[in-house]
Amino acid sequence: MSGELSSATGIRQTVTVVLPVSLPDGGPRETGWTPGPLPFRAGQGAWDRERRARYFAPAAARALYDDRRHRTVSVTEGALRLEGLELLRAATPGAPRRGLGVLHFTVTGPRLLETLRAIGHRPGAGPDPLTGSLDPAVLFADAADTRPPAAPFALARPYTVAFFTPAAHHTAALRDADRELPPSADSWLRSLAARATEDDNPSPPQRLERVAAEAIRISADWSALVDRHGAAFLGHRPDRGEGDFYGFALAQARTVHLDALLLGMVQRDHLDALTDELSQVFGSAPGLARRVFALERNIAVFRSTHWRRHQTVHGPADGLLRAFQARHRLPELFADILAEAADYSRIVQTRESGQIAGALGVLTILGLPLGTALSVLQVLGDENPRHLVLALLAALAATTAALTTRYGRLVLASLRGTPRR
Repeated sequence: MSGELSSATGIRQTVTVVLPVSLPDGGPRETGWTPGPLPFRAGQGAWDRERRARYFAPAAARALYDDRRHRTVSVTEGALRLEGLELLRAATPGAPRRGLGVLHFTVTGPRLLETLRAIGHRPGAGPDPLTGSLDPAVLFADAADTRPPAAPFALARPYTVAFFTPAAHHTAALRDADRELPPSADSWLRSLAARATEDDNPSPPQRLERVAAEAIRISADWSALVDRHGAAFLGHRPDRGEGDFYGFALAQARTVHLDALLLGMVQRDHLDALTDELSQVFGSAPGLARRVFALERNIAVFRSTHWRRHQTVHGPADGLLRAFQARHRLPELFADILAEAADYSRIVQTRESGQIAGALGVLTILGLPLGTALSVLQVLGDENPRHLVLALLAALAATTAALTTRYGRLVLASLRGTPRR
């Protein structure tokens, strides 16, 4: 199935590559970068920030567009033609310079699947096409550092989003006379999303059944599939070329649908940062309560800005975001983070309650002998300074003796915030 895809040339073939970058403080240094996302055009208007923001909740739109820049470029090398670049700052509390770099390519000839395999470094694939004049380090040289970050990142390798529309003779991807999709269509979809041929990763029947269940049927004309390291859009009727609906579909795939996947990547990075912060709560340095408070604050900020149940009002984009979350198990990861943070908060509260109780115990041990001694002197009417000093010394001795008892040692241990062994 994917062997036929390897030699197929679609009417529209594009690849969007997303990779991690490190941005300088203040954004790109050069003036050649324009604020906002790359405004692809389709039909009557451009898919600019204002139009795309209507598809997302306000908090998600701010995260996607407030600190984003683009630049239109035209570079051709081999089968790839670069059309534009984007930079999105995706700062986390521990990595304020973290961002995402986006490269938009058009692919010519029967090279789409082979290009994806090469980007994914599949065994037997050709050389990585992101070299030479298409090297991200060269393309982003004036604006970002493309060296892989040392900290955990959602993108262990470049993430690809492929788009393919068939011609009339690509029957493997087209609906049949009964408007049913053949199994080969989902096989093509999986190959584009997984960046693999059947020889790279043979598909058992169970996997193809899972692809059919996980595929997002955007309409009768096209489907989408989100994999761990890539996503794909595949048409299911012949593309008639200029003026066809697929021009609009391609614009959506490169804008709103891509933005939904970018939001998932930003969510994953924040969850990775929170997981790393959790692992450092019980560090050797003092200040456990302060670290737990900072962790809870970062969780609250993440939940309010990046993790709401309804991030997009657009059905297909919402389905793509949820598919990305499911592929990376983000809901389960966030649930584990919340549970672990709650455990740490209870530990801090228990320790603080013990310290308060210990402080009250110390006041009791100190105050009871002294208060008793002074009360006796007052009842006797003794105002002799010598007797007062003796009473204070006796109270001090009684307090010291009380602190050497098991109860006294327990009070001191509670005050220090350490368990009594």
